[in-house]
Amino acid sequence: MGAAELPFGLVVDFAFWVDILKLPFPQLVQVIFAIIGWVALSLLVFFVGAYFWLEIKEDQYKENWQWVVLAVDVPPDTIQSPKAVEQIFAHLSGALYEPNFGEKYWQGVKQKWFSLEIISLEGYIQFLIYTENAHRDLVEAAIYAQYPMAEITEVEDYVHLIPDKYPNDTHNMFGVEFGLAAADPYPIRTYSEFEHSVTTDFNFNDPMASILENFTRIGPGENLWFQIIIEPAADSWKKKGIDLIKSIIENKKASHGSNFFSSFLSTLAGDLLNAVQGNPLSPPGDSHSVEKPPGKISDLTPGVKDTISAIEEKISKIGFKTKARILYAAPKEFFNPGRCLDGFIGSLNQFNYSGRNAIVPSMATSAHYAFKNYQIAELKRKFVKAYKKRKMKMGKSPYILNIQELATLWHFPLPLVKTPLLQKTGGKRAEPPINLPIEELIESPLKRKVQAVQVAEEPVEEPPAELPYA
Repeated sequence: MGAAELPFGLVVDFAFWVDILKLPFPQLVQVIFAIIGWVALSLLVFFVGAYFWLEIKEDQYKENWQWVVLAVDVPPDTIQSPKAVEQIFAHLSGALYEPNFGEKYWQGVKQKWFSLEIISLEGYIQFLIYTENAHRDLVEAAIYAQYPMAEITEVEDYVHLIPDKYPNDTHNMFGVEFGLAAADPYPIRTYSEFEHSVTTDFNFNDPMASILENFTRIGPGENLWFQIIIEPAADSWKKKGIDLIKSIIENKKASHGSNFFSSFLSTLAGDLLNAVQGNPLSPPGDSHSVEKPPGKISDLTPGVKDTISAIEEKISKIGFKTKARILYAAPKEFFNPGRCLDGFIGSLNQFNYSGRNAIVPSMATSAHYAFKNYQIAELKRKFVKAYKKRKMKMGKSPYILNIQELATLWHFPLPLVKTPLLQKTGGKRAEPPINLPIEELIESPLKRKVQAVQVAEEPVEEPPAELPYA
């Protein structure tokens, strides 16, 4: 009893398992755990250990990195479309490095990233790039290639201007992290769609105008900081876009766990009903419905065709892993985040595209549940740490934006954008004419970082004891 004969004369005896299944439930659980539980426990210990091992090795690999903050100023008369900044991002993609299995999991080799930032210190606006020192030449070459008259200055990091922990006695802060409303392959509205021609002259409604306007709304003691962290990504992300296009053409929807579970329960209920009625069970994979034949491109509506073209356009360009955050901080007596954050979030709505994608808040330093004060304090602490360290992993998962989308969100404004206190270069470098009136420029609150350079003292030449006569 309990034996089964297999082909080729093999016999399998199930008597052992039959005896186990006859045990009381508490003993049954103990026996099953003793037989297979150690395997699951070993796998759990292995994966947890591997996770912490990788974290330790990555920290060791990054401890020698040296980060620099570069302030970028362009001449006020520079007329360059965001296409120039798109080329800068294409240049930065050269930093891509894909470590092999041994380098990644044994040495902790990690891809370096960049942080594109726009900050307002009491209304003074500055464009910054945060990069590891090894990639400084890459960043400068990319910028000078498109903006030959730009000025790039290394400055001290400004993040020390606000405290690390909240609540505290002096300051308060509010932060928002942004994500995509739809899957990565769906594009947002890009700068090319802000171009229009009412007359024969070229016209461009610079989307940076509405963004920078919010950075001018703050006053003494207030800080508004915006960062876009980007990390070069391999082309493997494009496969997701190709699969999405196929699913749209074939009129299929992506499978989710809840849909599969519901379908499984529906099939199981139908099989039980058939069994009660004496009908044969449905064959595996039969969902009791006639499968719709695959669609064709000719069957799609014009709007869907445009969406497919937009997805193809996005995946045709270079992509970066992306994380965007904005942080507002001020002394408690001046704290008023609604003055600028509401308008900033509203300015990002101009990049929304119905039926495609949108930039939406994915996390904020607020809470509406039990232990609210504790949760808010913890969120603020983590948010400030993530901003100051320019962390990609902290918060929600990163997403993919291509170089055209990034150039839409972060580019140097055109001269038609009249933003006060936006730092720009003084124009071409040349000797000023005599008696030229000098206008006092607003001093930047960012301190230029001066590196100490040791200069060897030149020996002082002693004059001769007796000077010869002429």
